[in-house]
Formats: sequence, structure tokens, C-alpha cells
Amino acid sequence: MSDSWLFLSDEETVVWEGTPRLSAAIGGIIAGTVIVGLCLVAAATIDPRLAVASIVGIGVVAWQVLQIRRTKYVVTTRAVWLKQGVLGKTVRRVGLAQVQNTAYSQSVTGSIFGYGTVSVEVAGGPDLAFRRIDDPETVRRTLTSRIGSDRAKIPGTVDQWREVLAIVRELKTAVE
Repeated sequence: MSDSWLFLSDEETVVWEGTPRLSAAIGGIIAGTVIVGLCLVAAATIDPRLAVASIVGIGVVAWQVLQIRRTKYVVTTRAVWLKQGVLGKTVRRVGLAQVQNTAYSQSVTGSIFGYGTVSVEVAGGPDLAFRRIDDPETVRRTLTSRIGSDRAKIPGTVDQWREVLAIVRELKTAVE
């Protein structure tokens, strides 16, 4: 991936990436369109110079669309990433070892049109949400399958750890 905000270690690969649907900006698009319409009506009925105020409505629409287009969600083999921001940029990385739980939700329209939100509970920090993404159930399943994969890299075999447990139990009995 060529994005400079996403820095991956040598063995880390992208498992899933996505953005919110453009429909997440529908509220701002409607509000901006209403502002433009009111300004044009005011310009036609009161003073033609009021048409300049429609720039505010156009700005609201542009801001909402840019907010959606500049939001990125990424799941790698080691972490969950969230990047957002229009003028500035906020990047958040949460290691998979910090992920405690995942869930997904879909509204009625989300169920019909195939979008929803994946929530990620983070130990020791604020939770993450991948809002208005396509196929949230698959994304959640992909993320959940990655959780614990880093934890499986504990050195030694099961038999070696059983021997360690036996020694610790012997030491505990000797101390008591």
C-alpha cells in the first residue's frame, strides 16, 4: 500500500481495507442543498446579492463528502487502523492484542442495502467503529479470525509448558 500514513512491519500484510459509503454524508448533503435552495429563493425574492450565501451550502456538501472520502479503515495481520481528517489527519493504530471484543450492527436500511457498523472494543483506550461499511459481518469475521493470532506465537511446545507447570506446582507444594 502506498499510503504514507500506513506503516507496516516486514511481516505485516493488509487483510482488509475499506471506507464508509458515500451515503454516510447524506445528512450533510441534504442540509447543504437546503441552504443553497433557501439562498437562491432569498436571492430571487429579496436581493440578488443573497445568492452569494449559497457558497455556505456548497461548503457543507463538500465538507461532508471530503470527510467520508478521507476516512480509511484497515485491518492487517497485526493491527486495526483508522485514518480520518479533512484539513488535518488523525491516524489510530490498535494492536490486535489490545482488541477485546468485536460486534457488528445493521439498521433496517443497512440490512436491505448491505452496510453496517463494526465496533471494536479496545483494552486501555477508546473503542473504534468502522461506520457504514459494506458487508460488516464479513469484516467482523475477518477481524475476529485475526485476534489471538499474535498470541499463538508463544515459544515452546505444549509439552514443554506442561513440564514448566509441573515444576511450578512442585515448587508451590515445597513452599507450603
